[in-house]
Amino acid sequence: MIEYGAMRTFPVDSAARLFLSRQQLDRPLGRGLDAGSLAGFASAAGGVQLDSINVVARAHELTLWSRFGPYDRAELERLAYGRRVLFEYWAHAACLVAESDRPGWARAMADYKVRHTGWSDWLKANARVVRRVVDQIRRRGPLGASDIEERRAGSSGWWTWGPAQHAIHYLWMSGRLAVHSRVHFQKRYDLAERVMPPVEPIARAAFPRWHLRKTLHALGAAAEADLSRYLTFPRLEPALRRRALAAALADGEAVEIRLEGLPGRWFALAADLPALESPPLSRGTVLLSPFDSLLWHRERAKALFGFDYRIEVYVPAAKRVHGYYALPILHDGRLIGRLDAKNRREERVLEVRQVHFDAPPGDAARAGVKSALDSLARFLGAERLQVSASGAILGT
Repeated sequence: MIEYGAMRTFPVDSAARLFLSRQQLDRPLGRGLDAGSLAGFASAAGGVQLDSINVVARAHELTLWSRFGPYDRAELERLAYGRRVLFEYWAHAACLVAESDRPGWARAMADYKVRHTGWSDWLKANARVVRRVVDQIRRRGPLGASDIEERRAGSSGWWTWGPAQHAIHYLWMSGRLAVHSRVHFQKRYDLAERVMPPVEPIARAAFPRWHLRKTLHALGAAAEADLSRYLTFPRLEPALRRRALAAALADGEAVEIRLEGLPGRWFALAADLPALESPPLSRGTVLLSPFDSLLWHRERAKALFGFDYRIEVYVPAAKRVHGYYALPILHDGRLIGRLDAKNRREERVLEVRQVHFDAPPGDAARAGVKSALDSLARFLGAERLQVSASGAILGT
């Protein structure tokens, strides 16, 4: 650490190591999943992203495996949807977030109609649909979107697509409905008061500061762009975010710092300065979900780790470089490459299609990747690994 007047300067590596620690990737695969560790990680990271792609496993399952190693997925369901240690809401994207953070997100729910004024005309035109959706769920219990019966104007039949879908989304985002459970990954909604006990939202004026605090804690050190691109919901007005930051700097909760060799303004919680001075070393090798919170802001990953990453599931096959579902490789605190994998469930085979390292890997990195693959195979219930010719670089 170098001091220039009142502003401190830290090595980029210190910020990267603290970020990994906050993301619980300084000791990957070894923590063990229970109610406390699950809630602690979801709160520390701000959320665990959900995504429907299931080439290897669901995004949230991979993210949790990266921290906790092979765990019982039925136990995760019990903790998240039975004990309600987590609940579903929009944080970066659709996420599982910690129950302990619900007062903050309850404010976002309460303000959803205020902030998203584009709903006003739709709600006026579809008030009956909204009431009908609430009434059906109240009478029939938890329902999926496809279970909602909706009468089309001028039709005597029932249909299952249209305004009711929009009503469900609005009711969920505004906190009147909650995700009760998932069946084959399809959400089933119930009235919020039947899913979770009521909670008092934090004050509206306090929300921008709460959101800033959550972001800074999850990141350790944050560039200005990180403050709006990590927890991307809700899209606070820039003036609100600037005022929250200015207030945190004025009262000493946050401080401005420099990172050696990186441009722009960087910020950290004052309480995190000792951790930035001596962040934990990261040891171990793991594969990350493409939707891992470590990669939510790709420019941040590039700045801190020199890792330029994009998800190629949306790229035409002929233009893919690293593969459809390339998992970033984290080894001893460095992002060193990508591994494209597929879980062939019926055959109980974990297939490694491509492996790309950014530089020739040493023996420890190759051994670490093979060990991580063995762990992933156990988690998925795969009985063997099948490695393509490009896997020769792993020594298999």
